Amino acid sequence: MAFILPTLTELREQASADIETYLPGGDARTRRTTSGVLGFAIAGAAQGLHANIQARERNFLPDARAEAEGVERWAALLGYWYLDATAAVGSLTVSGSSGAVLVAGTRLQYSDGTEYATTADLTLTGATGSVAVEASAMGAAGNLPAGAKLTLLSPVSGINSTLTVDGSGLTGGADQEGLDALRDRVLSRLRLPPMGGSATDYVTWALEGHTAVTRAWVSPLEQGANTVVVRVVCDNELDLIPTTPVLDAVQAYIDTQRPVTAEVFVVPPVAVPLNFEIQLTPDTTALRTLVTSALQDLLRREAEPGGTILRTHIAEAISTAVGETDHVLQAPAANVTHAAGEMAVFGSITWL
Repeated sequence: MAFILPTLTELREQASADIETYLPGGDARTRRTTSGVLGFAIAGAAQGLHANIQARERNFLPDARAEAEGVERWAALLGYWYLDATAAVGSLTVSGSSGAVLVAGTRLQYSDGTEYATTADLTLTGATGSVAVEASAMGAAGNLPAGAKLTLLSPVSGINSTLTVDGSGLTGGADQEGLDALRDRVLSRLRLPPMGGSATDYVTWALEGHTAVTRAWVSPLEQGANTVVVRVVCDNELDLIPTTPVLDAVQAYIDTQRPVTAEVFVVPPVAVPLNFEIQLTPDTTALRTLVTSALQDLLRREAEPGGTILRTHIAEAISTAVGETDHVLQAPAANVTHAAGEMAVFGSITWL
């Protein structure tokens, strides 16, 4: 039976009643008497002790009830701590005069004030070239899509002041791990202790390899004997398919943890857009937004490499949207099964 923490008022009543029982004729229910002052003081001290015991109990285990103190103590015991923030990296298209030089460390700025710096020297051999760049500050704020424009903070002779993000954008920037993510890793470690290279070990290592990684799957022997293929995604990025810097970081970390006999390949899943055709009742903009969010959440929970998205689950997700009274799911017309390594990602919705 759970212990219910008494309120300060209840403790005062209890202390006052006890004092009056053992000191007949005294008034212990107001502060105007010595016994009353003692009763109030005893009640306050008792409540403080109860609160302290309750806080100790709440942080005894690192589950959902625990606060930062409890989770961090368990994490330190297991050799865990918050994963560090990472900086966004990528490349920029540079234009200017042939022979112009852009040195490593050249500073640039995005329109929101975020600063970047080149990480290599570049000498233009024509009108354009490409140079590697890294965000000056750690965190997801440094991520930018391809086509974004950066401006040189100081003019460089022969180099146009505006540079363009190329490739797949500036990616890999992630904020420091939060309390909930650390809690999940601690609980996973307690539920699935290391087994010397089991499948769950590789999932754990993948999640520890880079802050941006949110899910991972393991496929042993896919590339032959003593091989392990690890696929990861980054659900909080602009594109959940991880970029090369993230994959390289996870690969490097797993290489420090894996059994010496295992050959490990960290690769992204092959994204296969899943498109929908839906007739809604009622068909409103607000309801369309809710249905879209519900379907994205469904794929976040159930999509996995080589997995199957059940049509009944799609219909169920649509029906959970607040305000939906009926719908017709025209496409997909059946369960959607993917080949090994392929994974469903949200595509588009055609509203009928």
